[in-house]
Amino acid sequence: MSQQSAQPPSSSGSAWAAGGTVFAGVLMVVEGIMGFLQGLVAIHRDDVYTRVGDYIYAFSLTSWGWIHVVLGLLVALTGVGILLDQEWARFVGIGLASLTILLQFMFLPYQPLWALISIAIGVFIVWALATDQPVKPSAGAPQAPQAPPAPPAPDQPAWNPPTKPTESGPQA
Repeated sequence: MSQQSAQPPSSSGSAWAAGGTVFAGVLMVVEGIMGFLQGLVAIHRDDVYTRVGDYIYAFSLTSWGWIHVVLGLLVALTGVGILLDQEWARFVGIGLASLTILLQFMFLPYQPLWALISIAIGVFIVWALATDQPVKPSAGAPQAPQAPPAPPAPDQPAWNPPTKPTESGPQA
């Protein structure tokens, strides 16, 4: 039977938050690519999206397309930074996910279902990036405990008694 010691992935002790950070990075890459593609469609084909009603936040679809292209690229690159465990990416990711939530709210009349799904994804990303605090080892911090040594094999004695010095000749 072997024992494995696992150090918690974050100082908050929440495995959900630590795993959620990796998942948030993946979601940011996917959502960034989807936003980029969504923007390209809006730029090139004005007849793909239809407005559901009169809405106060009215932009032309070409403007929305450029907003989605630029934001999609930034979100995807930040997601890659999160997956590479870059400290800057955590803060930028929170800001971009918050901005995405606001912009998807404003994009509701054009694509209601996807906008609501994207808002929910953005809320999860903000939560995951804000709750997981990575552990940074400091110079004077104690290291993680090491696993105990393996027990001796059955044919080896568990303890070797000290040997007596050999007599090499007359002692004076």
